[in-house]
This record gives sequence, C-alpha cells and structure tokens, in this order.
Amino acid sequence: MRILQLAGYFFPEKAASIYLEENRYEAFSNAGFKTIVYAARPQRGLTEEEYQEYKQKKLEMMFNGGVEVHRFAMYREGKNALLRAFRYLLISAVQLWKGIWAKNIDLIYVASTPPTQGALAAIAKLIKRVPLVYNLQDIFPDSLAGTGLAKKGGLLWKIGRVIEDFTYRNADIIIVISEDFKRNIMAKGVPEDKIVVIYNWVDQNAVVDVPRSENILFDRYGLDRNKFYVTYNGNIGLTQNMDMLLEVAKSLEANEDIHFVLVGNGAYLEQVKQIIKDRNVQNVTLLPFQPYEDISHVFSLGDVSLVISKPGVGANSVPSKTWSIMSASRPVLANFDENELKTIIEENHCGIFTKAGDKVAFTDAILRLYNDRELCREMGKNGRKFVMDNLTKEVGTSKYVEVIKSFEKEVKN
Repeated sequence: MRILQLAGYFFPEKAASIYLEENRYEAFSNAGFKTIVYAARPQRGLTEEEYQEYKQKKLEMMFNGGVEVHRFAMYREGKNALLRAFRYLLISAVQLWKGIWAKNIDLIYVASTPPTQGALAAIAKLIKRVPLVYNLQDIFPDSLAGTGLAKKGGLLWKIGRVIEDFTYRNADIIIVISEDFKRNIMAKGVPEDKIVVIYNWVDQNAVVDVPRSENILFDRYGLDRNKFYVTYNGNIGLTQNMDMLLEVAKSLEANEDIHFVLVGNGAYLEQVKQIIKDRNVQNVTLLPFQPYEDISHVFSLGDVSLVISKPGVGANSVPSKTWSIMSASRPVLANFDENELKTIIEENHCGIFTKAGDKVAFTDAILRLYNDRELCREMGKNGRKFVMDNLTKEVGTSKYVEVIKSFEKEVKN
C-alpha cells in the first residue's frame, strides 16, 4: 500500500501534537505501508541554524524507509495573516502539482491543518481516482467563528462551508477525534458509515510522572521547587483566552506560593508578553517549547495543568494535551466549553471542569487544588489510569492502521 501524504506541517517542526503524526508514520511503516510525503521546507519552531540546514535537504528517508519525504522551498511563516494565508495557498499549489504526478499511489491520507488541506486532497483524489482518508482534527469554519475571525453566515463563513462540504463529500473515510465531532459533521449531512471515531492518544511511555526533585526544568529556568505551579503547555494563540488567564494570575498575585508557567509559542505570544509588562504581572513565567525528549518534565512541571479556551471555541474538541496531562499524573483544570471533556474529567475524577470564560469558578478551582494537595495527587493518579485503560499509543495507532487496511482489497481490485 503506497500512501500519498500532503502535509501542512512536518517534523522537525514544533507543534503541540506533532508526536501524533510521528506515531502514525511509525505504525504505518511497521504495517508495511509506504508513505510518500510532500512538505515545505520546515521552519516552525526551528532555530536559524536548523532552518538553514534544510536548504540542502530535498529527500529524506525515515522509519526504515517506510516514509519518503520530498521537501520543496518556501518562504518563512510570519505574523502577517494575509502573508500566512498566501503561503498556505502557495504550498497547496505546489503540493497539488507534485501529488498529481506522484506515481503508483494507492491512497491519499491528509490531516485538516491548514483547513484547505482537505479540499486540496479531494482535488488530487478526483484526478488520481484513489481513495481519500481525511483526518479531521479541527472543524472549519466553526473554528473561525469561535475565534471571531469569521461571522457565522458571513462571506468567509460561507466560503469555508463550501470548502468543508467539498472535502467531506469526496473523502471516503473521515476520521474524527471525538463523538462531538461526529455529531457535528453528521448534522451537516455526512453519512454515519463514512465516519470513524479515533481519539488522539499519548505515548504513555514518553509522558510519565517526573518527581519534582528530578525535574530538570526547575534548574534550567531557576524555578522555586517549593511553589504551587499552574502550567499551560501548547499553542499560545487567539483561541486560548490568555487575557482571562493573565487576569486570574494577577488576581492571585498576593499569594506568593502560586505561580503560573506558560510553555509554548504562537500568534498571541507577543501580546501576552506586552500584557505582562504593562500590568506588571509578577507571577507568570513564559518558557519556549521544550525538546520532545523533555516532554515528561514539561507535563510534570505543574501541580495542575490547564486546558483553556475562549467561549464558543472548544464545543467540539478535546485537546490532545489533556491526555499528556493525565499521562504525567497531573490533574486537569479545564476552562472550556461543555462537551466530552467535561464528561471525561468528572466521571473519572481526574480534574476540575469550569465553563469557558467563567473567571470566578476558574479562580476558585485553582485555590481548591492549592489548598488540597492530596486531592491533586488523587486526581493525577486517576488520570494516568484513564490513559492506560483507553488512550495508549498502541491502541490509537492500531485503529489508523485498520482504517488504511480496510482499503487494501479495493486497491488490489
């Protein structure tokens, strides 16, 4: 089975859930699949030295030859929204051209980031006449409306819906990451037999509890091991409600034992830095994305870790970082739209759920966990148990392999 992958981002680029792609490629290779990847020269999260190294890399073989990566030149992603959008379009045009001419392709597999990737793959599918498996990690244009970038019913929304419908109509299988996602796209006319629910997972062996005395990040960044840490790990963007988080942090400044650490990068990072400076917020530390080999240290850094978004943004999603928090035996503190995340947290007693935008409940939850460290430990243990029972790498990747294998008979015919 030869799989064509048109990748919006591809490691070594830094992204919160890039490990999911890596795990999938490894599983595909172990299953005997050959994946042909077309991706732009990597740039997100790379140092200038790393970026320059890829000027000379046009072809890479990975996972014992099971993944063949073809790189092409592209200018770096900046902060200007229009230039970023144009960059996406350029990448799509190059990928479509290269994908059309790729030989001996049996199936196309593509993920939903950026949101035009699905439509791109659908066009390639129509030309090459092979099956398309679409991995839906973010529902577009719903996500645009949630961030305020598009008004529901407006022109951009309508364009997004056309793209969405075109993608769904031409995909043979749509893999979604939650039952909420499934209900969302079924309401838009997607037949149920076209949808497969596969939750994102965590590498339970890569993300484990690291005792504070052994956590290298405390020494690396001069953090006091005696404080109570509330941590956020991942994208610092428009949807994560950083404004509210910083307001809550400021309101708790009088308690010198409570400290916030934000680990990550994103489009809103500079605004976060400016807010911290302008309001003189003393109890927040910003750290860059850490190497993947330190992921256990990252998710073990806090006494509690956050899953947070603006109201109306997370109605259909369960962020992958949730599983990493649980895998590191830390309680999840969610400030999120009510969905499956609420059910999982409350039924498994592995954290506290508060409604997105509810600053008072969010603050009270922090104080409750601060005042009851035993509760923190108990919730952390429960989270780890949930991961081991339901969300291991082996369980998740095997389901993707099963989906691909379901097309083998069709391909042979």
